Amino acid sequence: MKKREFLGAMSAAAATAVFAPKPGWASDELELLTPGVLKSATEGTYPPFSMRLPSGELDGLEMRIMGEICSRLDLAYEPIIVKWESMLVGLQADHFDIVGNAMGITAERQKAVTFCDGWIETGARVVVHKDSEYSSPDQLSGEKIGAIAASTFIPIVEQLGGDLKAYKADVDGMQDLVNGNIEAIILESIAANYAITKSKLPLRSLPGLIDPAQLGWAVKKGKPNLVRAINETRAQMVEEGKVAELFDDILGYDPSPKEPIRSML
Repeated sequence: MKKREFLGAMSAAAATAVFAPKPGWASDELELLTPGVLKSATEGTYPPFSMRLPSGELDGLEMRIMGEICSRLDLAYEPIIVKWESMLVGLQADHFDIVGNAMGITAERQKAVTFCDGWIETGARVVVHKDSEYSSPDQLSGEKIGAIAASTFIPIVEQLGGDLKAYKADVDGMQDLVNGNIEAIILESIAANYAITKSKLPLRSLPGLIDPAQLGWAVKKGKPNLVRAINETRAQMVEEGKVAELFDDILGYDPSPKEPIRSML
């Protein structure tokens, strides 16, 4: 059984903590594909949300909070590596229980899936080369701008009047920007700042968030107990300060929304 196998990738405090199942939520009530196991789709290559440690273990904001939720619900946590563009298709085909990968909560997506309450407050950020003269996104009209394929950032490129170049992964677009093949790229703010700092890239973010958003976990419609159990557990963790503790060495703060977008059940 793979129960709690990813606790080793979490902080020492999280790894040593033991929690009883939340009263009122038995694992066989949670509409899981495999009772007692939460199968969660992730890219595994989207730092700081999901990434590999030198040991090969998965770590990141997503892994830590999902692992803690599973511990408290007495579930085994089983991340499944999936390409971004295949996540919602795989969810509908019952390949996994939830999309744990950071995903923007949009009205269009809410028609197809049920989102758990928003767990991160963030937004899009325009990133340019550090030596460029750009000081505002408004200066990028007519320029070549990158964005991740099938992401909510594509319309932002259009709003800015840019010439879109789509990428499969953030790292590909950022490398193209470093090499001067594009003038800017639209990225999620937390991931962008983490990558620039961690990898010491010659890039910088322009001031101001574009299209502030909340990220959520997507669940196939018709699983209200699973959504409620996750929402209740996450909210309890935020109130206790556990989320801030889990994220401290990566972000240094708790990015949980003060007013989360609520699940539509």
